[in-house]
Amino acid sequence: MSRTRGLTLGKFAPLHKGHQFLIETALAEVDELTAIIYDCPETTSVPLCVRAGWIGKLYPNVRLVEAWDGPVEVGDTPEIRKRHEDYILKHLNLRGFTHFYSNEFYGEHISVALGAINRTLDRRRAVMPVSGTEIRQKPFDFREYLHPLVYRDLITNVVFLGAPSTGKTTLAAKLAQAYESVWMPEYGREYWATHQVNRRLSAAQLVEIAEVHLAREESLLQQSNRYLFTDTNAFTTYVFSLYYHGTAAPELSALAEQAASRYDLVFLCEPDIPYDATPDRSGDANRQVMHKRIVCELARRKIPYFPLRGDLDARAGQVKKVLENFVKYENLLPRFAPPG
Repeated sequence: MSRTRGLTLGKFAPLHKGHQFLIETALAEVDELTAIIYDCPETTSVPLCVRAGWIGKLYPNVRLVEAWDGPVEVGDTPEIRKRHEDYILKHLNLRGFTHFYSNEFYGEHISVALGAINRTLDRRRAVMPVSGTEIRQKPFDFREYLHPLVYRDLITNVVFLGAPSTGKTTLAAKLAQAYESVWMPEYGREYWATHQVNRRLSAAQLVEIAEVHLAREESLLQQSNRYLFTDTNAFTTYVFSLYYHGTAAPELSALAEQAASRYDLVFLCEPDIPYDATPDRSGDANRQVMHKRIVCELARRKIPYFPLRGDLDARAGQVKKVLENFVKYENLLPRFAPPG
């Protein structure tokens, strides 16, 4: 018996349960499946490589074709149909398929062009009772139709760095309330309260702090509404390790490297507010030194950040202004570069 080969295509912007139903049906019916993912910057800011990555991670047996130069016109006219057919058959040279899977009008003409069986599924949207356009417009309102892997990649992860007593915790909590979302408390403070010995933690304990903090943060991404406000991260723990031990464990160094590209927005809380002396802190002089070390490490790693100054309301206002101009996955420079 000859092998059956399926083909499907789309923007997958974002990948949702309707797409997954299509892919999983195809995988159950054919021996191999190819998916064409189109570049569509006019439709979504989520890059093609991210959207392809969702399918690749969830369905590693699917062959992925990234259509960077594919036609972007959508419509049921002879000219548009021909452009799409020629792109698949002549430009990509994709042939020999036995089945074509879709849930759109183009299923019929593409399957004819391929000489394949037309498997148009869920045209009445019984499985997926909302449209992809609606999900794009309000992804956080339709999160039930998004896989957790997809949903977490749509959340803007905002991290607040800074020395002790620079307002990170209060600011993260205030902004989470303002945006009806959640925030990630600094796990290190909780850990220090029960594990410190003579007001110190070992280098190995700092690794544990960074690992647990990251795991909790990852979990909170699924509970977030558009934004997750994160109080410190492994980068901060790494700087603490250098400060107190002169070195950092390899595991902590690796987590700090990961943190360098993990966050969408990085804010640095300046030490220009009154120092709050608590048992887990070591004085304003050390706060100033710690701040300088954090600035140094940010510069060394070439991590862009927004400095926050003033009282709580002033800092919250500065963050909100940035968020108003921020679109996830888009280049920040055009929005924040000075004019001229």
